[in-house]
Amino acid sequence: MSSLIQDKAHVFYSPHKIVFGLGAAKNVGQEARLLGAKRVMIVTDPGVAGADLVQPISASLEQAGLATSLYAKVEPEPPARVIDEASAQFKAQDCDLVIGLGGGSSLDVAKGVSVVAANGGSVLDYCGFDLVKKPGAPKILIPTTAGTGSEVTRVFVLTDEAQQAKKAVYSFFTLPEVALVDPALTLTMPPQVTADTGVDALVHAIETYVSSNATPFSDTLAEKAISLIARWLPLAWAKGSNLEARYHMSLAATTSGLAFGSGGLGAVHALAYVLGTDYHLSHGRSNAIMLPHVMRFNLPGNPEKFADIAAFMDQDVEDLPVMEAAEAGVQAVEELLETIKLPYRLRDYDIPEADLPKMVEGAMKQTRLFVTNPRDLGPEDIREIYEGAR
Repeated sequence: MSSLIQDKAHVFYSPHKIVFGLGAAKNVGQEARLLGAKRVMIVTDPGVAGADLVQPISASLEQAGLATSLYAKVEPEPPARVIDEASAQFKAQDCDLVIGLGGGSSLDVAKGVSVVAANGGSVLDYCGFDLVKKPGAPKILIPTTAGTGSEVTRVFVLTDEAQQAKKAVYSFFTLPEVALVDPALTLTMPPQVTADTGVDALVHAIETYVSSNATPFSDTLAEKAISLIARWLPLAWAKGSNLEARYHMSLAATTSGLAFGSGGLGAVHALAYVLGTDYHLSHGRSNAIMLPHVMRFNLPGNPEKFADIAAFMDQDVEDLPVMEAAEAGVQAVEELLETIKLPYRLRDYDIPEADLPKMVEGAMKQTRLFVTNPRDLGPEDIREIYEGAR
């Protein structure tokens, strides 16, 4: 056992309660009543609302005797103004519990509503670490994708439009009282969303596994998540109605969320954020583009663990030198991306080489994510990674 693990106490964050399995979402009315709710606001996006995924949730709440309100205007990479607007509706309609239903953006907005409802002001007042002073309104989070893991983490991400930057709120108070993870809700995801969100979960698991802040908890959970995603993501992408694949991908996404809540993320997310804010790519797609290139840069920082990743992804690396085995992990990721038709070159998205200085500048706004990255990096390193991703 390394001295790092022997000499350091490790923290593990998780929701108060996770209900996982087919039909889990049907328990939402009962769970809301147990939390003492009387009037519940459901936070979601127009796509989820249009797919008729809200109706069963509303029906369960009404059957439990609870009044409901709906906010269905969540935007991707949610701007702070969306969270503040939803918070104003929550307070104006005298709601006492918030339900996040949808992908990571909807879950993050629900977390923000919870914070602002109890603490006041704007959500931008709480960006940073442990700036939330009071417990938020109770919240139940119900993912309809298998990717972000937001339903089990103590962080949510928002866009500061004035600064054109991603910001994050880290607080124990953003952990939900209940996470309801129902794989049946992911059956409506089209192939592209399945691919994007699935790779997002893979990035979470890989980054936390090689993090300098990895813990016994994050290692155990990340290993399982990587293995599940490597096996089941292609099947979920190829046949959306494959309930077994959807089940295992939901499990992987939640597991990887629990992992990075303990071990942290890294430079993939830092370099991906600018792709989302400046080129309007989804969070999962932005991460997918950068994943193999950042992995290759990071190999010298933790070759043994990158070699482990290759083995988790069913590569035969037993007799290979450690650096060759580590490179096999990168190749396994590239093969997976190619299988599910996710291009991972900037040119595939018409991002011009002339934009590299702007992208480096954007990535340098995320230096908080460099702290636990397995290899130190500065502006020249970032440019080198982006050039390699061309």
